Amino acid sequence: MLNVNNIEVIYDDVILVLKGLSLEVNEGQIVALLGANGAGKTTTLKAISGILKVEEGEVTDGTISFLGERIDGREPEDIVRRGIFQVMEGRCVFESLTVHENLMAATRTRKSRKEIAERYDTVLHYFPYLKPRRNVLAGYLSGGEQQMLVIGRALMAKTRLMMLDEPSLGLSPILVGEIFGIIQRLNQEQKMTMLLVEQNAHLALTIAEHGYVMENGKIVLDDSVEKLRENEDIKMFYLGLTEMGTKRSYRDTKYYKRRKRWLT
Repeated sequence: MLNVNNIEVIYDDVILVLKGLSLEVNEGQIVALLGANGAGKTTTLKAISGILKVEEGEVTDGTISFLGERIDGREPEDIVRRGIFQVMEGRCVFESLTVHENLMAATRTRKSRKEIAERYDTVLHYFPYLKPRRNVLAGYLSGGEQQMLVIGRALMAKTRLMMLDEPSLGLSPILVGEIFGIIQRLNQEQKMTMLLVEQNAHLALTIAEHGYVMENGKIVLDDSVEKLRENEDIKMFYLGLTEMGTKRSYRDTKYYKRRKRWLT
């Protein structure tokens, strides 16, 4: 479904952030993109969704294709119409609009009233917490409710590929479990394809089928989640386990050692 081929991204004509990054997402998959802060995960999503221009960023090399057609260089609204929707980090609801108005804002690229009504019902089916809050301003929702709202907004946009940026950020463990359960249900029941950026590697590798690991703007490792969970580097640096199964601090190991092990 999605093919990102050897792309480079530069900000402000100076800062090279992505350095020949490639990845693929097959239809119906959940693919996890893992990496430390600053690795380039969010920039990767923004390159795909076309919103780099807002931040003075640009794809300067490589190609991005969706369903066999190139989309790099296209406007964000065109990419949304094609079926790609990025659920931003930090939720980014329209705080001064109601829940209903937030959901309807995502339908501006769609014209069928019947389809919009059906999708609205689907959102409330998966997120029943939002139903009694339809007329509440989004700024008054809890963090978990706002996360449900932005995922619901993606469903309203007739999304085929949903890109989720840190959906667990700032949520309690109970809410994180609930949100990830819904993400998994959407994948299984709605056949929703997803590209998931998540620092909680344990959760991401629980629901995904395939995973990529980024360091310093590049993919340094990719494999099925079954193999990634057994990879000693993943255990040590992302799951926090040593070979003996004891916890270990991520800060205890220098970056260059991790990179040396993956690249040899």
